[in-house]
Amino acid sequence: MFAYIVRRVLATIPVMAIVALFVFSLLYIAPGDPAAVIAGDQATPDDVERIRASLGLDRPYLVRFGAWVWDIARGDLGVSIFTNLPVSTMIQQRIEPTLSLMVVTLILAISIAIPMGVLAAQRQGTWIDRAVMGFAVLGFSVPVFVVGYMLAYIFALELDWLPVQGYTPFSRGFWPWLENLILPAVALGSVYIALIARITRATMLEVLQQDYIRTARAKGVNQSGILFLHALKNAAVPVITIIGIGLAGLIGGAVVTESVFAIPGLGRLTVDAILRRDYPVIQGVVLLFSFVYVLVNLAIDLAYTLFDPRIRY
Repeated sequence: MFAYIVRRVLATIPVMAIVALFVFSLLYIAPGDPAAVIAGDQATPDDVERIRASLGLDRPYLVRFGAWVWDIARGDLGVSIFTNLPVSTMIQQRIEPTLSLMVVTLILAISIAIPMGVLAAQRQGTWIDRAVMGFAVLGFSVPVFVVGYMLAYIFALELDWLPVQGYTPFSRGFWPWLENLILPAVALGSVYIALIARITRATMLEVLQQDYIRTARAKGVNQSGILFLHALKNAAVPVITIIGIGLAGLIGGAVVTESVFAIPGLGRLTVDAILRRDYPVIQGVVLLFSFVYVLVNLAIDLAYTLFDPRIRY
């Protein structure tokens, strides 16, 4: 068990190194001269050179990369070109709304999708199964921003049940905080719910055909015990895998959802930074998202050992 954990932790080191190299190279992958883009059309050659020097573009690539990695290791993500604020400060100011949105979406999606998938597998071929599969197809087909605008129009503008946009910090109370996140979480989680429900159903159908399930039924184990204690536990590894993979979709969807519902999170910060060519901010946010994604996948790899002891060895 300990050896498996050590191997998985060590495996994340080269992954993060490659991610860091790619994120640093964003400044150079972008078309054109970044300094000229930032300086604008009316800038003089001296202005462009001054910006190049401030960005470190006048130094060799490997020297710049080494200095950047050293700064990252010390917690320095650079300084925004337009606001002159440290990137770490800007991320700290925006991280609560994004983190809140993703946590609420995860809880909502998992608590709805897994029971839906289990129920569809149990009632295979019935109208319940067809309804779940129909919802799954619809969830994949409709873009997040379309779902967001529809929810905002129905529940915020027409029915006036929920706020249409904005974010309330958790420090101001649980319900005001949650009230602003319900519609964005449902919009963002629609695709995620469809994905988890489909995988749960497919995996449960396979597990329910196994001999030990028939043995449990022969012993008189009740249906809920068979579904949730025997079948779901053995179907958990593919479901956990898809939850981890779907996190990347949540990160990308958060950018769109925060724009639709005017949530001042990291997604909005990323969009604003891209529009202004604020490369240090773009690099910092992308590096943070990549780091979180790698850590979540590491946690999922370690969680496999709880459901399948064979993976420990």
